[in-house]
Order: sequence, then structure tokens, then C-alpha cells
Amino acid sequence: MTRRPGGLCIFALVVISPSLVITRALAQPCTADLVIVNAKVHTVDAARPSAEAVAVCGERIARVGTNDEVRRLADAGTRTIDARGRLLVPGFNDAHVHLVSGAEELIGIDLRPAIDEQDFARRLGEYAAGLPKGRWIRGGYWDHEAWPTKTLPTHVLLDRVTPEHPVFVQRLDGHMGVANALAMKLAVIARDTRAPEGGTIVRDASGEPTGVFKDNAMDLITRAIPPDTLDETIGKARAALKHAASLGVTTIQDMTAGAMELRTYNALRASRELTARIYSIQNHGIEGLVDAGIATGFGDDWIRIGGQKLFADGSMGSGTAAFFEPYTDDPSTSGLVLHTPEALETAIFAADAAGFQVIVHAIGDRANAMVLDAFEKLQQERGPRDRRPRIEHAQVVRDSDKLRFRTLGVIASIQPSHCIDDMRWAEKRIGKDRSRIAYNFKSFANAGARIAFGTDWYVEPLNPMLGLYAAVTRQYPDGTPAGGWFPEERITMAQAIEYYTLGSAYAEFAEERKGSITEGKLADMVLLSKDLFSISPREILETKPVLTIVGGRVVYGS
Repeated sequence: MTRRPGGLCIFALVVISPSLVITRALAQPCTADLVIVNAKVHTVDAARPSAEAVAVCGERIARVGTNDEVRRLADAGTRTIDARGRLLVPGFNDAHVHLVSGAEELIGIDLRPAIDEQDFARRLGEYAAGLPKGRWIRGGYWDHEAWPTKTLPTHVLLDRVTPEHPVFVQRLDGHMGVANALAMKLAVIARDTRAPEGGTIVRDASGEPTGVFKDNAMDLITRAIPPDTLDETIGKARAALKHAASLGVTTIQDMTAGAMELRTYNALRASRELTARIYSIQNHGIEGLVDAGIATGFGDDWIRIGGQKLFADGSMGSGTAAFFEPYTDDPSTSGLVLHTPEALETAIFAADAAGFQVIVHAIGDRANAMVLDAFEKLQQERGPRDRRPRIEHAQVVRDSDKLRFRTLGVIASIQPSHCIDDMRWAEKRIGKDRSRIAYNFKSFANAGARIAFGTDWYVEPLNPMLGLYAAVTRQYPDGTPAGGWFPEERITMAQAIEYYTLGSAYAEFAEERKGSITEGKLADMVLLSKDLFSISPREILETKPVLTIVGGRVVYGS
């Protein structure tokens, strides 16, 4: 959900049309480079749902079948892996990630575990003590809803532990952050500073800024923060990709891609350190890309330009998601629309005209309806084509609007782990009636909508197992509430895996190249420690990759 500007990066890649169809069988017999035998292969391919072995030639799957069929392609130089009956599934394709930002919690400060304001300040002070004077402190990803008081932090809390370091640490949803006095001084924030449209500066009773900035107002602080160098960004990306490989994530749909990220991914690719495929969604102006003739689909199977991401509203956790009715716990507000309907429509039409897939963040019911209205008008005025528009999160959607997802061909890009995190406070925030239409899984499936799964990492953990668990149980990790929160919205494990693989591949125009274990497709697969179809729900959270394979190369092995 985070928002960050970037610049233009022109890079040398091969252009691949989004509509390219890969033949499902290799034209010539091959000698396999890798074979996996004695597996329980869940292919996510309706034409052949299961198998016991897979052969790989180069980067592609050469044969899916029995052990005998696959062994015929092997010779003395073939690497053979005995799965010993374990479950083999397609590599997980996370449809919504902030990859480099996610690394902040791996190599920077992690304020998520803070149990209250005092613990928050203690952790921040201890981290600052190990940094050079003047170094900015970012990330953090705190959650005041986990504190007993549930009150927002202020700059006063930060000032006493970080007097020599400018601080701007974000809430875990990326739609709100708190700055200390030094950061506000550097950003030239004063009592009379006005918030931009679509943003809020939180003030105390006397009218002074508390240090909390929401949505578009966050730009007032972030513009004062020096950008990372290329070496710093490469270091973060290395850590994030290593983490992804350990979790079986073989494709990253990067929601915060800009010039520096693209340079970073190309550098890692050149050194053969790129261990996940990147769909680079542009979270910044696309004018330079348009001038260079670059649009969605530019690139190859390792790095491709995706769509343009736009924002309709904020988040429920920050009280800035846009609803038709006021918040239950704060009737003074119905949230923030970050752009007027007219401005959002103009941006959508411009991105579409430039050949970009349109990807819009929308949380509240009003925001989702507003985006669907714009998509509907786009189709009426521009005519049909394979646009695959997406709404990211689609968290609170009226039942009538779920049907519009299907009729308009809009992809619901959902992060199921949000459900079992946010249900701690969702009913307090928006009431039971709206919670019933929130974080829906089965209702979207029943409406016939296309669904893609992801995590929104850094907002939620990158681990696909948490998302699968959330989708099939709607319970906290401790197994409560009994039966699940609004249990009618649970889905099957087969559905959850499909949305996390083939569904996400469809969301990036890549369903003919990956997303299932099918002959001719890219050899992206994960061998798991437990059989997700036969274990108890709690054991899903204990399941880990034994091997992660990308393009026929083992990038992680436990």
C-alpha cells in the first residue's frame, strides 16, 4: 500500500507481447537437465491435475507424467531429485509486493513487535544508538492497534530517544507515518503548514502537528529524505530475494518499482543473483516511459514492465479508506479520496491510452465503486480489448460491485492475510454489516471474478503459507474464532493455491508461460515439507519449502 515516487529507467530487455502463447510441448525430445521423481505433483492444470514426476530441459518443463516417463529423458548428467512423496506445486507468484521496502524489516529496524508506546520508543532509541549522527531512520512498520491504548505515537515520544537522527517511521499499512521534530524541521513543517488534498496532518489540541502524517501528507516528509544509493538498494534487494526464495516465491509483482529498483534488478540479473522473476509495476509518472515507446509487456521472462499503479483511497487501519458511510468508531469521517473521481478517471484513461495495464489501490466501498465506474466508462468509450484492469486489495466491496468485477473483467488482487490481521479491529472500525462484505474470498469466486493472491509485503509477511491458511480458515494462527470469522467466505486449498499461482500469472498476462506445472511452461516450482491437502490447518503454518526452483535452477534448498 505504500506510495513512493521514482524516475525513468530505460533498460535493455527483449520485448515480449503479453498475448504471447507458449506451445505446451517442446518441439524436440531433450535430455533433461533436472528430473523430480516420486512427487505428489499438484499441477494447477485442468488438463492434467496430478502427476508423480517432472522433467526440466533448460528453463522449461519438458515432461509431466509418471516416474518411468520422466526417467526416459534422463542420462548420467541429469540431476535427479527424489521427492520422497512430498507435494510439488507451481512457484508462488505474489501479485502485490513492495520488495525493496520489505527489506527494511530484514536489515533495518522492525517496530512491529512493539507491545506499547514505551517499547516502541525503547526499540527506536536502541537502534538509533548504533547509527551515525544525522542518519535518517525509516521503515519500522509499527501498529498502534496492537498497543493497549491504541493511540497514535507523537514526535514527543520519538524526540527524547532520537535527538540526533531524523525519523520518519511508517505504520505497517504504509498510509501513515510519524516524524520526530528533527525530521519536521528538515522538511520545513510548521504550525501553518497545510496538508495537500488527499492527506492529513494530525494536530494536537493547540493546533500543532503531532508528527503523524497520513496518505498524501506523507510526501511533505518523504521529499526531504535522501534517496538510497544504488549499492544500498542492491543490498536491500539481495536480502529480500533471499527471503523470497526461502519461502517459495518465484515471481514478484513489485508495486513500488522506479528507476533505482529497475537498475538494481538488472544489476542482479547480470550477476546471476536474480532468483525471482520481476513484474515491475510503475508507481510513478510514466511520461518518460511513454516517450521511449515502453508500455506493459516490455521485457522478458525475468524482468518485465507491468502496469501503472494509481490510488483511490487510503487504508482502514489509518482511517483513510473511503466509504459511503462514516466510520463506526469515528463518525466525523468517511475516509479520504486521494483523487477526485474526475482526476482518477483522467489518470486511468491516460495510462490506458499509453498501453499500460491500469492497477488501482482501493480499500473502502466508495473507493471500489469509484474505480469500477471509471473502468466501465473506459470500456464504453474506448471499446473492448484485453486490458486486464486490476483493483488492489478490494477489501470492502458491495455485493453488486463484486458482480461488476466479472462483467468488466476486473481482477480482484487480494491479500488474504490482511483478513486475519485486520479482523482484530475491523468490526470496531466499520461495524458488523460492512465487515460481512469485507475481506471476501468466496463471494468473489462465486461472482465469477478473476482473483490473484499476494501478501502486500512489507505490510504482511511474505510467507505464502500465511495467506493460504487465512484463505481456508479465516482464523488467527491460534485457531480462533471457532469456525472462522464469517466462515462462509472460506475457500478450498485448491482454490487458494490456484489464485496464488495461475491466478496471479493471469494478472500479469503470463498464464500461458507460468502458473502451472505444464509441459512447455517455465520451470518454476516449489517442493514442500508437508502435504497441504492432508494436514490440519495449524500445520499449514509449519509447512516450508524443501526446494525452490526458478527456471530449472534450484535457488533455495533446505
